[in-house]
Amino acid sequence: MEPYRIKVVEPIPITTRDYRERRYAEAGYNQFNLTADDVTIDLLSDSGTGALSAEQQAAGMRGDETYAGARSFFRFREVAEELTGFPHIFPVHQGRAAERILFSALLKPGQLSVGNTHFDTTRANVELVGAVVRDLPCPEAADLDSDAPFKGDIDLVALEAVLAGPEDVGLVLMTITNNGGGGQPVSMANLEAVSALCRRFGVPFFLDAARFAENAWLVTQREERYRDHSPRDVAKLAFRLADGCVVSLKKDGIVHIGGMLALADTELAKQCELLLIATEGFRTYGGLSGRDLDMCAQGLMEVTHPAYLKERADATAYLAQCAREAGVDSVTPTGVHAVYLNAGRLLPHIPSHQFTGHALASELYLAGGVRCAELGSLYLGEINESGELLTPAPFELVRLAIPRRVYTRSHLEYVAETLASIAKHPERVPGYRLTEAPAVLRPFRARLDQVR
Repeated sequence: MEPYRIKVVEPIPITTRDYRERRYAEAGYNQFNLTADDVTIDLLSDSGTGALSAEQQAAGMRGDETYAGARSFFRFREVAEELTGFPHIFPVHQGRAAERILFSALLKPGQLSVGNTHFDTTRANVELVGAVVRDLPCPEAADLDSDAPFKGDIDLVALEAVLAGPEDVGLVLMTITNNGGGGQPVSMANLEAVSALCRRFGVPFFLDAARFAENAWLVTQREERYRDHSPRDVAKLAFRLADGCVVSLKKDGIVHIGGMLALADTELAKQCELLLIATEGFRTYGGLSGRDLDMCAQGLMEVTHPAYLKERADATAYLAQCAREAGVDSVTPTGVHAVYLNAGRLLPHIPSHQFTGHALASELYLAGGVRCAELGSLYLGEINESGELLTPAPFELVRLAIPRRVYTRSHLEYVAETLASIAKHPERVPGYRLTEAPAVLRPFRARLDQVR
């Protein structure tokens, strides 16, 4: 059962299929263009969509809104330092701000940012400074159905070859958990090996630690050496392997807004601080209010509680099980923050150039008002200026991201029932074609039309 009870409730919209068909057409068949009133169950993102605890609300009331040197900052810094071990803590308004500041200070045009899998906004921030992304997922990640426990790992052989090669590597960035790779965890053994390689070749090593607590939980469940460790202890060990981290606290900070850049190197910290002040705010607030900082601090303490993490992992596994029983496969083993549906297997009649993953995500909305995100060729494929798919994504996936402490089991069962209704007649699901295709961050701004 959920290790909490519900104190405040919010009504959710119950709409008809006719209404959803009209609104989705008006939105250019892009779920990012829908409004909250159009959506019954919102699984588009787990970022900033969680429910605050009573203690977080209470902490917010203690927020100090002093411009410089607010008490809230020092409370936030104390918690963040204890967790990460880094001496330089900078609050920012969200994770992509931390990425922009770090990459602007550390990466040069033409340099490589190497990682297990860069997420879309991370990739964009690397490319905006003229650097180049190189993803090196481990071989196990290619098998969606295997029980390999750590498909989020980086390919260590490939990483060593890149580091030893002629290309200029600016940094190595490990995303925990690996969101773009199916929400799969990274093992401590892999992080230790990456850290050792980076030390050997003199390359900075950073964590994209938006879901650090969920990664730590899965390590305690799947990596024998750490079965007797607490999730917080594992998280601390992971942070101390790196030179710094970028964190969206809208995930494992369980807040609606907030992020963090944490660094070990003093000179790099000085460069980042100047960029922070110029673009985000003074170093002790970084674009956040005092109440936000206090709620972030409280969330960072709550998120590693084993009972909270166990229930969250159980809920995600339950949704994946219900989906499989409905006839819809997903990436295994299931992670924590999301279920990744295998749209390509369910809809073999829709070719990649008609965006198979997007087709399933669209049908989930049309059939039941469930909003979610495509992680297939619309997101990862190479597309020309005319909107034609040149190179498809390796897999056509749909991500059902579960907000923290928001939905009950019956909500998840409703999602599974909607999937079951689609799986009965998958051949009825249409494909889609692009009518507008932005060059950068395509899924957020694209417009499409149905192909019948």
